[in-house]
Amino acid sequence: MIPPVAFEPLGVRHEGVELVAATLHAARGLRARVLNLGATLWSLHVPDAVGSLADVVLGYDDPAQYVHDAFYVGAVCGRFANRIANARFTLDGTQHRLTANQPPHQLHGGARGFNRVMWEMRPVTRDGSQGVELTYASPEGEEGFPGALHTAVTYWLHDSGALDVEFHAAASHATPVNLTQHSYFNLAGAGSITDHSLQVHAERYLPVDARQIPLGLFADVANTPLDLRSAQRLGPVLADPLLGDGSLDHSFAIREWKPDGSLRPAAELSDPISGRRLRVFTTEPAVHCYAARYLEGVRGKRGVEHRPFDGICLETQRFPDSPNHPEWPTTIVRPGTPFTARTRFTFG
Repeated sequence: MIPPVAFEPLGVRHEGVELVAATLHAARGLRARVLNLGATLWSLHVPDAVGSLADVVLGYDDPAQYVHDAFYVGAVCGRFANRIANARFTLDGTQHRLTANQPPHQLHGGARGFNRVMWEMRPVTRDGSQGVELTYASPEGEEGFPGALHTAVTYWLHDSGALDVEFHAAASHATPVNLTQHSYFNLAGAGSITDHSLQVHAERYLPVDARQIPLGLFADVANTPLDLRSAQRLGPVLADPLLGDGSLDHSFAIREWKPDGSLRPAAELSDPISGRRLRVFTTEPAVHCYAARYLEGVRGKRGVEHRPFDGICLETQRFPDSPNHPEWPTTIVRPGTPFTARTRFTFG
């Protein structure tokens, strides 16, 4: 019998609130732990080809490390995931200036983005699956954004081997919203991902400058290192000099995306040693693939030091800097028209 959702106080406080972990269970030992700090996916244990379990997301054993984490490890990013150029945008004729936490730009919602706040947490169930819902009320003007925003993130764990992440956000005034889940996946559980293979269901990607700001026009992946339309071993991709020092850190336009809220295939990651495979489906138009080029200098789970290319983020989202590109799928949320998004991570 699968045990009910369990909540564990962790003895660590942030902003006057104690960190709590919620543990979800499903068939075959599938298990996820979620923190109320940053709505963070703390761990995710899934079976390999012979049924052995391993934690396939990077992170920290000590929950206190998440208080000072600088890499968005496992967190939900918002109000606006990814970058906004020059930390400003114009909406309905008014220019808004944001906190520039990556000067002169804003990254992942600012200095105190959704990854750094404490969320309310409660258990939920649906169709026999366990879930945990986390909510956060962002006040008007937080990090420079207009309007108050009430956000809910729900993690669902299914016996089928899927983890669903659902987003819902309602605004008091027009404001940009872009939410994503920022786990670093390693299907082997540890070590380099250079032997993993990655497929991205995209014909086009978004070129960027040296600070990861979009240049404005999409480009074909054909005849570039970013041609991942068929599965490619990551080692040669990450070593390709055409990608530059930042390596794989790009947004792709999902091939079959439609603005109707239906799940579309975004990416597939596989590990030949464990036999684990991860398929990603989403309602969002983009998947940002980041191979942890700058993840280093801190110790992760089991005391292992985080190094570049030890994990990969598959961040389903809207396109970076979208508030300054009205021609792209909108990120503007207005009263009465909430933001909704869903991503499914399916393990096999």
